Amino acid sequence: MNLMSGGAIDSAGRVLVLEPGRAEQHYWRDIWAYRQLFLILAWRDLAVRYKQTVIGVAWALIRPVLTMVVFTVVFGKIAKLPSEGGAPYALMVFAGMLPWTFFSTALSEASHSLIGNSNLIGKVYFPRLIVPTAAVVVAFVDFLVSFAILLALMFWYHFLPPWQIMLLPLFILLAFLASLGPGLWITALNVKYRDFRYVIPFLVQFGLYISPVGFSSRIVPAQWQLLYSLNPLVGIIDGFRWCSLGGGSAPYWPSVYLSIAVTGVFVWFGLSTFRKMEKSFADLI
Repeated sequence: MNLMSGGAIDSAGRVLVLEPGRAEQHYWRDIWAYRQLFLILAWRDLAVRYKQTVIGVAWALIRPVLTMVVFTVVFGKIAKLPSEGGAPYALMVFAGMLPWTFFSTALSEASHSLIGNSNLIGKVYFPRLIVPTAAVVVAFVDFLVSFAILLALMFWYHFLPPWQIMLLPLFILLAFLASLGPGLWITALNVKYRDFRYVIPFLVQFGLYISPVGFSSRIVPAQWQLLYSLNPLVGIIDGFRWCSLGGGSAPYWPSVYLSIAVTGVFVWFGLSTFRKMEKSFADLI
C-alpha cells in the first residue's frame, strides 16, 4: 500500500498521519486516547507500593496516626489550644491531617514521576501530563485508606458524621487540584534542574507548619486571616473539617473562596509551565 508523505503504519495496521503540529492540536484528545496508559501507570505504582509488602499499606496508616498523636500531645495537652465544633482534639487534628497528607504525598510523588519514567518518555510519544496525574491518583488511594481511619475514630468517639459530609467530595476535588498544579510545575523544573529534588522535602515540611493541621485556624488573629489564607491548604483543611465534624467548625468562608482562586492560579501556572517545557523532556531526561 502506498502512503502519502508524512504517513506511517503502526503495529496494528492502522495509518498514522505524521504532520507538523498535529500532536499539539490534538493534545487533549490524545490524553483521552491514552487513558489506558494512564490506568496502567497508576495501577503499576499501586502494585509496587502495596503488592507483596506490609509497609506500603502500613505507611499510609502509620504516618497520619503518629503525626496526630504528636500534634495532639504538643498542641492539645501542652499548649492547651482549643478544638473545633466540640470535637475531640485528636479527631480535629486527624481531619486536618488527611487533606494535608494527600497534598504532600501527591506533590512528592508527582515531582519525581517523570524522572522515574525516563525510559518510557525517551522512547515513545504520549501526552506527558499523564505521568504526574497518575502519581496524584496513587496518593488519592492513600487518602482513601486514611479516610477509613477517620471513620473508625469517629465511631470510637461516638461522633456522628454531619450532613455536611455530602459536600466533602468538593473539598477533595479542590485538594486534588491544589496538589496537581504545583506538582506539574515542580516536576517540570525537576527534569531540567535535578538538584531541585532536594528542595521538595523542605517545602513539604515547611508547609506542614504554616498550615492549620495541628491547630485550628481560628487562633489566627482576624486581621491576618486573609493573608494567612493565601496558603490554599488553609481553606481546604477548614472546609474538610467542617464537612467531617460539622457543628461549630464552620470555615472562614473568604479563606475558602481565596483558596479556590489561588488553586486555580496554581493549576493554570503549573499546566502552562508544564506544556511549555514538555517538548524538551525527552532530550533532558
